[in-house]
Amino acid sequence: MDVSVIAFGAAEIGYENADQSVVDRLLNGALDQGVNVVDTGECYGESETKIGIALSTRRSEYFLFTKAGHASGLEGEDWTGDLIRKSVDRSLHRLKTSYVDLLQLHSCSAAILERGDVIRAVQDARDTGKARFIGYSGDGNDAVSAIRMGVFDTLQTSVNVADQQAITVSIPLATQSGMGVLAKRSLANAVWKHSVRPENPYYHEYWERLKKIDYLFLRTDRLADSLATALRFTLSVPGVAAAIVGSKSEERFRENLGMVPPSVLPRDQYEVIRNIWNERASTTWVGQV
Repeated sequence: MDVSVIAFGAAEIGYENADQSVVDRLLNGALDQGVNVVDTGECYGESETKIGIALSTRRSEYFLFTKAGHASGLEGEDWTGDLIRKSVDRSLHRLKTSYVDLLQLHSCSAAILERGDVIRAVQDARDTGKARFIGYSGDGNDAVSAIRMGVFDTLQTSVNVADQQAITVSIPLATQSGMGVLAKRSLANAVWKHSVRPENPYYHEYWERLKKIDYLFLRTDRLADSLATALRFTLSVPGVAAAIVGSKSEERFRENLGMVPPSVLPRDQYEVIRNIWNERASTTWVGQV
């Protein structure tokens, strides 16, 4: 797959219950501007359904990625082969398509992978034409285990200015194995735009990390400049094919697209961020699932 460097991440439109008319304009606008990847998941609320409504008539124009593993309303336990098969069929129905381009296991543990039934389930989806490729979405040692199994085509993992474990732990191993790499949380949730610690606990880890690291480029009053540097840093990581960026705001997503050219940081700027991370980051700062 020849993917665009920015992929549309569709979690936010589901979790925040974006209006269908907004999703229609947002996704069609993204495709019109050259984005050719939409990444969603089985547990992102109504995300898959809204994508199906918005883009079913343009299915040949983009690569569609989804995930499986959580029941999310289906009968059965998370992380069983039977559950994943049901989940895939539900996703295809919601997305109004007969196949997805990439089916990913949704951040399960190494122990679950080693059991084997979940891998067989996604392989069955590929072998029966419901998925073209299969991948693993996850971080840390679990991601390393997934890579070493040699069965996945792609790795989706957290990598950004506040989350760099993958740069040394999993991404080099994935690229050596011939896997495509997708960066999730590519903007570190832009937590520095908040003047005080956000109430939502989801943002606390990155907030605390960036307070400790204190990158100079984040001190600017120009949020667009700091966001551009952060996104370009992620795209500069060797091996990263695309950065997943999500929004339910048409204006904000257009701004994100406008940050990309040139898509990577000059090497010296990239190395400054990496060196500061290596000097100030705690060894307990692992990839955030």
